[in-house]
Order: sequence, then C-alpha cells, then structure tokens
Amino acid sequence: MKAEGASENRGLTVKFRDGTVVPAVGQGSAGLAQGRHAAADEEEALRTGLSLGMTLIDTSGNYGEGRSEELIKRVIAGQRDRAFLVSKVEANDVTGSAMARACMASLARLGTDHLDLYLLHWPTPNAQFSEVVAGFESLRAAGKIRAWGVSNFTVPQMEDLFHVPFGDRCATNQVYYNLGGRSFAHDLLPWCERHSMPVMAYSPLGGPGGSLLGDPMLGRIAAAHACSAAAVALAWIIRSGNVIVIPQSGSVAHVKENSVALSLILTPEDIQTLEAAFPMSLKDKLRVLVDRTRLRAVVDPTRRWLRPLLERLAITSQTERN
Repeated sequence: MKAEGASENRGLTVKFRDGTVVPAVGQGSAGLAQGRHAAADEEEALRTGLSLGMTLIDTSGNYGEGRSEELIKRVIAGQRDRAFLVSKVEANDVTGSAMARACMASLARLGTDHLDLYLLHWPTPNAQFSEVVAGFESLRAAGKIRAWGVSNFTVPQMEDLFHVPFGDRCATNQVYYNLGGRSFAHDLLPWCERHSMPVMAYSPLGGPGGSLLGDPMLGRIAAAHACSAAAVALAWIIRSGNVIVIPQSGSVAHVKENSVALSLILTPEDIQTLEAAFPMSLKDKLRVLVDRTRLRAVVDPTRRWLRPLLERLAITSQTERN
C-alpha cells in the first residue's frame, strides 16, 4: 500500500492497520464507461477528484466488462503514484489459478504493475475461505497487490474468515451503507472498529432511483452549511473516521460537491436530526434477520435464491447518481 505521505490527502482520512492512510472520500466507478456520459467527461471528473484529494479509486474487472478499468487507466496515466487503486475479483474466480489470472487481467486493463487493494466482490462458501486467503496472500507475496479485503461480508462471515490462517490480514470490508441503508451500523461497523478495520461504503448516496438526496431535512441541513445534500450525506457516513465512501459521479460538478464532505463537520444536532429522519427501513430489518440466521454464510444452493432477494432490496446496488 501507499505510504502515508505519498498522496495529496486533504481533510478527513482513514488509516488501515498497516499504517496506510487514505482519504475518507474516494471515487467509485461501477457505472462509468457504459455510455451514461461522454468518456471525456467521466475521465475529467475522475481527474478532478484526484486533484481535490479523492485519490482512492474503486473499480472491478466486471464493471462494464472491464471498460471501467480501461477508462481509469487513461485517467492515471503519468500519475499512477497519486492514485490508490482498488479492484475486485469475483467469487467464481478464486479457485486454482483463476484468481491470479483475474488479477493479471485487471492489472493489464489498468496499466499498472500492482493494485493497492484487491477485494473479494461477494462471499464464497465458508469452506473456500482458506483457498481465497491463500490466493490473496500469494498475490501479495508476488507484489501484484499490496493488501486484500472482502465485500458484502456479514459479521458471522468475518468471524469465520478470521479463524482461517492469515484471515485476519483482511484490510477492509466493503458494504452497502448510507443514510437510508443503516443496518450495518448496528453490528458490522462496531465489529470492524473493535478489530481496527476500516469499512468501505458503496452506494453512499443511495444508489440509482433513490430519493435520498431529495429529502427536505437533508436539504435544510445542507443549506445551513452552504453545501450540497450529497456532501452532508457523505459527511454523516465518514464522521467516525473509520469509514471510507466511494461515491460515483460522471460530472466534474458533482465531484466537487462530494469533495466538500472531506472537511465538512456536522453538529451533534445535525446527526441526531438525520438519524431521526432516516430510521431503519424494512429492507434493513430484513438484512439484519438474514445475517443473524447466517443465511448468507451457507452453501451455494441457498445463496442462489438469496442473492436475488438482496438485489431486490438494493443491497447489491453500486451505481451512484449521474
């Protein structure tokens, strides 16, 4: 991973257990390079984010069939040392040499010789955790990745992962988390804080089709701080100092709005008002029920019916506003 002084971090930062420091607000890319905006506009938005200190860029080999990574390659050309690159491997690419092949393909598309952080995109069956960790550790030893982590893991899955040899080297867990999707605040966030593990929050602005940013209460707090509703929503998530958000935007204007969250300090009254305005939703209550019954940690046949349910609950959404 990049050393603490290697990037132009501004405002609130988050520290990994190995001492690496990253900005609390990064940049997502799940919906980029898919025709929603002109490629030049998306590239300029990412470059603007880098210049504003949002140097962590999150992507995956399956975003736009690799086109997201290829777009990022053009953005970081000539300035790779300024970016903290995060990519992901799919659960069906972890056995045998599949993980190494997937990693090398991502490196080629990104035009770099290493990833700063490589995540397992979705949980595998628990019986495969040992093989997953071994694959990550092999890539780390070879210098292809600096660190590894997971995504969409529940507390029971994290506990099982930590019982695997070297499983406690997991650097982070990336999950769906925002003002309208708060269930992880009740179990996973405290667990990760106890283990000195930062959490990465995807869809921090609610995901596609969401109405979070149009909420009147959020708008009033934003007006009081002379900033955007997005900046307030992001500032609420990162206030603990242990959460990294990765909002996506295809426009320079929205990137600039998001960057304000790095230095925005909400008052205790703001936080109390926001949490009262966004109580735990039905979908969050269902997720807690799913996690407590460990349904997301069982074998593949069960997870095949469970994943569509979670997708319908917007748990898997990773595409942010335009």
